[in-house]
Amino acid sequence: MTRARRILALVLALCALVVTGCAGFPTGGPPEYGLENGGAGNGSQNLVFIPNRPQPGATPTQIVEGFIDAGSGPGVLGRWDVAREFLAPSIAEDWVPEARVIVDERAERDYVETDEGVVEFAFDVAATVDDKGAYQRADLAAGSQQFRLEKQADGEWRITEVPDGIWLEDAQFPIVFHRYPLMYFDKSWRYLVPDVRWFPVTKAAGSIAAALVNELPSEWLAESVATAFPDGVTVVPSVPVDADGVAEVALSTGVLGANREALDRMLTQLEESLKTAGVTEVVMTVESTPVDAEPVAVRSTRVPAAPLVLTEAGFGFLSGDEVDRIPGLSDAVETAAPVSVQVGAERDFAAAKLASGQIVRLNAAGADPEPLDARPGLVDPVIDDAGIVWSVPQDQPSALRAFLPNGDPIDVADAWTDATAIAGMALSRDGTRMAAVVSSGGRSVLSVAGVVREDGVPVRLGVPMELAVIGGAAVGDARIGVTWIDDVSVGVLAGAESESTVVEQVVGGPTSLSNTSSGMASIAGGTGISSLRLRADDGTLYVRRGTAWQPTATGIMVLATQQGSPQ
Repeated sequence: MTRARRILALVLALCALVVTGCAGFPTGGPPEYGLENGGAGNGSQNLVFIPNRPQPGATPTQIVEGFIDAGSGPGVLGRWDVAREFLAPSIAEDWVPEARVIVDERAERDYVETDEGVVEFAFDVAATVDDKGAYQRADLAAGSQQFRLEKQADGEWRITEVPDGIWLEDAQFPIVFHRYPLMYFDKSWRYLVPDVRWFPVTKAAGSIAAALVNELPSEWLAESVATAFPDGVTVVPSVPVDADGVAEVALSTGVLGANREALDRMLTQLEESLKTAGVTEVVMTVESTPVDAEPVAVRSTRVPAAPLVLTEAGFGFLSGDEVDRIPGLSDAVETAAPVSVQVGAERDFAAAKLASGQIVRLNAAGADPEPLDARPGLVDPVIDDAGIVWSVPQDQPSALRAFLPNGDPIDVADAWTDATAIAGMALSRDGTRMAAVVSSGGRSVLSVAGVVREDGVPVRLGVPMELAVIGGAAVGDARIGVTWIDDVSVGVLAGAESESTVVEQVVGGPTSLSNTSSGMASIAGGTGISSLRLRADDGTLYVRRGTAWQPTATGIMVLATQQGSPQ
């Protein structure tokens, strides 16, 4: 369909809505699509749902169904005013729509009037979002909710007992709510670490600022990050944004006691958190007076676009048919002939697994490989920007060790204590989060846990958060690789005899799946979905192009991963 025809279709749809409004809205069915007032129609940022209002003579079941459907329409002010019309006046203003979101499947919804004025609503839960905007997946668990209704003075049924929160079908959810990363610092104050939340698009800026300043980080991440906002400092949860994208964030007077370094870090957190809400600049104020602050420089976690590979021509970045070698480190990798490699951010060290199964540290200075771990059945190792190498046996997930630059081993406590096997792990490039595919109870799951450090040394993992089910079989029955795609997304390759599955998982968001041919051996992330790469058993390198995986090179012996780029 051409752009002109799409616009015409949309105009006709909107005209139909206006006509329908004159004749009375239908009493059932899903909400219609429309545009926000003043919207240009350029993408889902302006696309909204227009829910139907309650109709005269509607039955209790129709009222409940209309209320559930009206969850898709927060309105311009984000008050869900249409949904409130289905409630009795005595409770309409007390109802809190953002207390909880249940993401479900429309086809599985069922309404049954069990008694006069009593309606049972059945649904399947795909995910939930709490009042802090935190997303949590579910295994399509069955749910139910009872609604009680009474006839009002005008003879119309209205809901008199209602839980706080709304229901959204899975297709509606990413339109009504968008993904926004709250930005915290790592404990060294060098990196920004995202904590993904979901808020209504209609008032995103205020929701982001309030969650960042007034609330704590997500529980699973809290011990691994730092915030510049001291206890007692709050923000007004209404953030005006002008036409130029400049947001005014009003803070409480307690912020005036902070030093300049802390103020600069606060501004950095706010600006980086609000970017995805269309904010280009933040002005912090106290009692309408601007606070003098400047954003601080942080270390980037971006990696080069070129894949890092080992071929017969050597180890380095693949550009066409040429390999751009890394001084010193390429020699060390080529001599060791490893089966897996992860290169540190400064490219002076790498963690490698040899054909013998031993884990070693490779040094760009030209020293011999440093033996670190010879336990049997080790998974591919990872390395952080401090040169610490992490290693764990596949059949002993809780036996995670971190080898310091001087070679001393540290037993990392609380590592996947409930798991019976681990197929692979990947450390985020900021060093704060460890993703892993582990097996427990006969199924494989992707989880992520915060890394807790003392003086930069990892001492334990936090309580893991389950992100996605990778398969029903134990991890040893499939070839699985794990990589960070970017700062908020993890990629998993699950290989099988017939085909391989690639899981793209936002940490704190929905899961995406794609299939590719069988025989895929390893996976490596870059700086976005388009830079995700796969290596097949025959040495062919594949890259994601749209929805397909296309071969781009051959003769790849090892597809390496990177933990950043030199400063």
